[in-house]
Amino acid sequence: MEGMSAPTVERVEAELEKVIDPEIRRPITELKMVRSVEVAEGGTVVVGIDLTTSGCPLKDTITKDVKNAVSHLEGVSAVEVEMGVMSEEQRKELRSFLRGGAAEPEIPFSKPGSLTRIYAVTSGKGGVGKSSVTANLAASMAAEGLKVGVVDADIYGFSIPRMLGVTHSPTKVDDMILPPVAKDVKVISIGMFTQGGRPVVWRGPMLHRALQQFLSDVFWGDLDVLLLDLPPGTGDIAISVAQMLPNSEILVVTTPQVAAAEVAQRAGIIAEQTKQRVVGVVENMSWLAQPDGSRVELFGSGGGQRVSEELSKELGYDVPLLAQVPLEMALREASDTGTPLVLREEDSPATESLRSLSRTLSHRSRGLAGRSLGISPVG
Repeated sequence: MEGMSAPTVERVEAELEKVIDPEIRRPITELKMVRSVEVAEGGTVVVGIDLTTSGCPLKDTITKDVKNAVSHLEGVSAVEVEMGVMSEEQRKELRSFLRGGAAEPEIPFSKPGSLTRIYAVTSGKGGVGKSSVTANLAASMAAEGLKVGVVDADIYGFSIPRMLGVTHSPTKVDDMILPPVAKDVKVISIGMFTQGGRPVVWRGPMLHRALQQFLSDVFWGDLDVLLLDLPPGTGDIAISVAQMLPNSEILVVTTPQVAAAEVAQRAGIIAEQTKQRVVGVVENMSWLAQPDGSRVELFGSGGGQRVSEELSKELGYDVPLLAQVPLEMALREASDTGTPLVLREEDSPATESLRSLSRTLSHRSRGLAGRSLGISPVG
């Protein structure tokens, strides 16, 4: 390092602007997490970082990213990161900044100006692969560069954290919750707040409150798409979603089986009462491909098309069959290991079907209902 001059504090700070907080997804400088920068003789740079909480699960990630950002600067011989914790006043300022100046929690997706597309993934009965479809949709959309969030609203049967490979708990900044990020998807689930294996025994009002907190207390940032994995059927959560997110649209998941299709149809018709739109139908487990190229229809055939036709007739507009996802062992294995199939098997028929569905939903524009057009009358 002889002959090289040490970098200036301003040069170091410029590099720190490139370090993104892994939970909030904004530069640590913008979040005022950088407490101090010192450049000593000999090229040692000491960076003071204030974490949102002392138990921040991604402390090591931030440390590594800071060192990587600064160490390549000419004249730097070593980088030291000294961790601290934000004061009460700092956390208050951070919460206000993230909420855009709003003092109290609010549901950002229900505002007229929100551009987030919201899809509530539902089914008539359990076991049709609704959560698997949700997880793969989220991962596929994120892989295409969209900012995606998932609310695991299936309070009793939560499974999204496992399917997306969430490895740590949410971070709390007082009354604000920072959701874990897995596969570039922000995720929140009641499973992150319960002890392993313990059932959730709640009635309607508590379910409603939990969903409200997931939507208002969690810092989602600017999302392109929000997916909600709903419990099967037409109960409390489905009604609460319609009340809190009137602009949400319903995606119905069924299997080819007639019995499943009949129940799925009822789950879609609830949209008539809740004033939501059914965006389409997904038929899961459509067939099992054989080595000779033939197909075995283990659960019958035609269920998805039947739901599509009946909902179109009942609701008075076209409810298309958007995808038929074949039954594959790799799809189940991927869900169990926390790496969605769309990220694991490039050429799988199920991957192709799910990615096609993802593209269809990603490129749909939101309607103008409930949105401000930015115009005012002239006197």
